[in-house]
Amino acid sequence: MSKLVQDLLAQGPVITDGAWGTQLLLQGLSSGDCPDQWNLIHPDRVEAVARSYVAVGSQVILTNTFGANRLRLAGFGLADRVAEINRAGVEISRRAAAGRAKVFASLGPSGKLLLMGDTTEAELKTAFDEQARALAAAGADAIVVETMTDLVEAKIALAAARATGLPVVVSVVFDSGKDKDRTLMGATPEQVVTELAAAGADVLGANCGQGIAGYIRVCARMRSVTDRPLWIKANAGLPKMVDGRAVYETTAEEFAQQAPALVAAGANFVGGCCGTSPVFIQALKGALGAGTTRPR
Repeated sequence: MSKLVQDLLAQGPVITDGAWGTQLLLQGLSSGDCPDQWNLIHPDRVEAVARSYVAVGSQVILTNTFGANRLRLAGFGLADRVAEINRAGVEISRRAAAGRAKVFASLGPSGKLLLMGDTTEAELKTAFDEQARALAAAGADAIVVETMTDLVEAKIALAAARATGLPVVVSVVFDSGKDKDRTLMGATPEQVVTELAAAGADVLGANCGQGIAGYIRVCARMRSVTDRPLWIKANAGLPKMVDGRAVYETTAEEFAQQAPALVAAGANFVGGCCGTSPVFIQALKGALGAGTTRPR
């Protein structure tokens, strides 16, 4: 276990941040905009999101770099700005953290499916290597490979992140199967943990896809096959479409009420994904009594 992760865990459950996408929408991001480009054109608004999480007690915040790999950025004509966008994303979160939180840089999926022949493993390696190097060079404390649905892609991203020498979290989505305990490609929690631990992930986990109650069961199954730290960031339930927009109905209080059971199931890092906000993180902190000691 890396010293950074060890030091964080010494304080008990670690409170991470909540959603970025839905918070950027509140800052004025339009559905057709490139969120990652906002690091260059609206850094003040991106920093406002990061600062809002630090203010309520997040001990770990992410970066606005979820889609900042060249395969995704190419869709916006920004493939030649990978290094610039990732550097700005880390710098923004570091300013917002101001020594009060650690910055775990976000590295999301390519948006392409290997199974469908949309991309190749070689193209993924090139894209993730490039992004991971940029995130590390900018001064990230760790890298979070998140929202992965394909274990093959997750392992390629993990290898790229590990090559930087930084601690690496790998988090996948469980939203498929009768009990929502499978990834899109059919992998179980046990399979995910076993394969990603063998591939060298420092921290393992799940995010997005479903609400916190479902992830309590997933987390318990993960814990049954590993002693590595577990990272869980659930959605504020599943959204309903109202007037063409996604509305998350789970309240911060309802979300936080489930947090002690999630920690009892084995979660070490707890935060929120889609539909959550600083209010959710504040409620989590209250429910878990965590985040009272800041990272040094």
